[in-house]
Amino acid sequence: MATSQSSFLNGVPELLVLRLLRDREMYGYEIVQAIREASDEAIGFAEGVIYPLLHSLERDGALTTRRQTVNGRSRVYYRVTPVGAGRLAVLAEQWHDLHRTIAGILAEPRHA
Repeated sequence: MATSQSSFLNGVPELLVLRLLRDREMYGYEIVQAIREASDEAIGFAEGVIYPLLHSLERDGALTTRRQTVNGRSRVYYRVTPVGAGRLAVLAEQWHDLHRTIAGILAEPRHA
């Protein structure tokens, strides 16, 4: 496994969005809030990060949408497709691999 820091960090919003949407459909701002709440405010992505990601995932077939009017406002709700579930599985495995690698380095330093 070879993961650069920038590619890993770029994948975090996608991983979290797909994971949250795996359980239930949500609209964009709700996703932003859910990430903050689930991380006890440690992780916060601006709407300017989340909305382009949602649109990209929808274009790629990882998400599907439905529009609903709530209190006079139109909201777009997103949910994971089978393609998105597969993508989530790959991203989660990459995360777990990276976590194991870092944990191993932190646990016992290697000497040349």
